[in-house]
Amino acid sequence: MRLPGTRYQEHGWEQVRKLLGHCSLQAFRQCDAQLVLDRSRAAESLEWYAEAVGRLLRDHARRARGEAAGNSYGDSVGALAMALLCELQAQSADWAVFLAALGDEPFWLDEAGQGMLRKKVNDMFAVLRDKVDSDNYQAATGRACSPNKMYAYRMLDTAYREIAGLFANWQQNAAQVGAILGREVQAMPLEVRLMRSVADCRAEWLVRWSETLEQFAGAPGPLHTRSKRFASMKNNPGKIAEMLAEIGHYEELSANQDGDWQLDDAGSLAWLEDYWRVAAEAEEEVCAAPGKDGSNVMRDEALPVKLAVFQALLGAADDSYPDDWLEAGTGELPTMQRLADMAGVSVPTLRKRRNEAIDRLYEEAGIPK
Repeated sequence: MRLPGTRYQEHGWEQVRKLLGHCSLQAFRQCDAQLVLDRSRAAESLEWYAEAVGRLLRDHARRARGEAAGNSYGDSVGALAMALLCELQAQSADWAVFLAALGDEPFWLDEAGQGMLRKKVNDMFAVLRDKVDSDNYQAATGRACSPNKMYAYRMLDTAYREIAGLFANWQQNAAQVGAILGREVQAMPLEVRLMRSVADCRAEWLVRWSETLEQFAGAPGPLHTRSKRFASMKNNPGKIAEMLAEIGHYEELSANQDGDWQLDDAGSLAWLEDYWRVAAEAEEEVCAAPGKDGSNVMRDEALPVKLAVFQALLGAADDSYPDDWLEAGTGELPTMQRLADMAGVSVPTLRKRRNEAIDRLYEEAGIPK
């Protein structure tokens, strides 16, 4: 999951967590147990811990584990782990909570206690992670965000991925997919093809997914447990939809910076020349909407608008596309910028026409927006 200012919310966190846990276990094997157990000396023990773990992290910095990608922004696992360790020194209250959780006995000295120690370290850094990312989110956006809200963002993103997995395998999960969509499923639902990112996931689907988990997975979903953590979201689909849209919007924005977005002028000219040939051949072609004859709907639309609709609904690549629609270099539909050039309009204008056509298709197919 990507959100403005955050660095620890992507899948690379698992490797950051494991590295911090590994180094912490090594450090505690050599610690002065009496120092750690004496809570009146918390400042001194934190200084020891930061120095010991920091030294071990520096040892890993140039190894494969430390150099591995920690997120999509280019931060390594080692760098993220070291930054979080430094944050711990600045937020000593989290260290005090950790010391209290250790109790009064050095259980970690026994091999059997290593797993318990790792869990307590993981818990400490997980809490700190959400504090750091929520603070950085507020600094980046100017909007309030508590650590609990950051946790909620991550739950929603995880839930979307669970739903996407069920949709991708809808035939094996027809009963649960039908419960999520609110109707019986006998053929591939159009919604399965329409949901390509978290921004396409509807709040009511997520609520129903949570409702289905006890029946299909044997445990209550996150919105239907006795915990009060997500209670305010259960009956507030508007809030869920807003948070899902924000995750999707920022992921789309940040993904645009991951690749080369500049167009090649010569390639663009070649495409425009090819377009006129294709447009002439396709002038009489009737464009059908996915799963339903949409010739009352899109007959009068220009080819660039039709292709923009298919790009939005089915993606840039689909086996059903004629070869003449695809760019020779990529085997995919043209980008929105190229389609706008073909139509002789701006990208916002093309996007507006595309969205209007999609709205008509939804209305014709009887699918609520």
